Amino acid sequence: MKTIQFNSISKIMTLLLMSVISVSCNEPGSYKENLKMDAVDLSESYEAIEQEEANATTTSIRIGEIQTPRELKIIKFASARYKVANVHLATDKIKGIALNFDAYISELRFENNLYQKENRFTIKVPETHFDALMDSLGTVAEFVEYENISTQDVTEEYVDLNTRLATKLQVKARYEEILRSNARTVEDILNTEDKLRILQEEIEAAQGRLKYLSNKVAYSTIQVDLYETVEYTEEPSSYKKSFGAKTKNAFSFGWNLIQGTVLLIFHIWPLWLAGIVLFLFLKYRSRI
Repeated sequence: MKTIQFNSISKIMTLLLMSVISVSCNEPGSYKENLKMDAVDLSESYEAIEQEEANATTTSIRIGEIQTPRELKIIKFASARYKVANVHLATDKIKGIALNFDAYISELRFENNLYQKENRFTIKVPETHFDALMDSLGTVAEFVEYENISTQDVTEEYVDLNTRLATKLQVKARYEEILRSNARTVEDILNTEDKLRILQEEIEAAQGRLKYLSNKVAYSTIQVDLYETVEYTEEPSSYKKSFGAKTKNAFSFGWNLIQGTVLLIFHIWPLWLAGIVLFLFLKYRSRI
């Protein structure tokens, strides 16, 4: 009987021990293992990355502010060729259209041959009226041979020149300050003035280029060719003058002859004077 009770107690103790071991194994954080790991300073790496990102963001913002102008700088150019009924009338009409859009004609060349009359001219128009003027030019044409429009984006060059110019002006201001306050010897003064001279030349070149680009952007260019076909007439091998032309030439020749005779008399007045003196001398001798 005692043996049976002892076995029962032993089984109960065994079950309780196994339960405690199982619960202790399932508790979080109770398991530990000694593993060797390399030391890594994560805080410094994150700080470096965040700093790089901040620098990159700042740089991108600054670059964006420098490279993004308020408006694009586009140079526009167009060329068109129209067949018209009358070149002179069409040219006058286009001149009136150009005035309505504050444009002007900068070049004009008229040609006339056995086959056609042609008038080629260049129009300078404000960029804001470019499209409207192009739409109006076609109204004078009987036939549109071609219309070509091309553009050139000079925004990058414009911004780059502005940035370089601002930098050179700052450098020039520093050199001028050095010349006023720090230059002591003649050599220092000459060196500073030489650098200022070079800077001034570069500044003037940049300003000239900026002015050129601004003018090209502000006023677009349109080249127009107007032509009128004429009935072909064979060129004569020789030309004969009419009676009227011959009569006109005869009167002209006679008048020129009279003018030449009178001028000849005035040109040889010393001979006339010498002859009169000689005549009077001989007359006087004959009386003696």
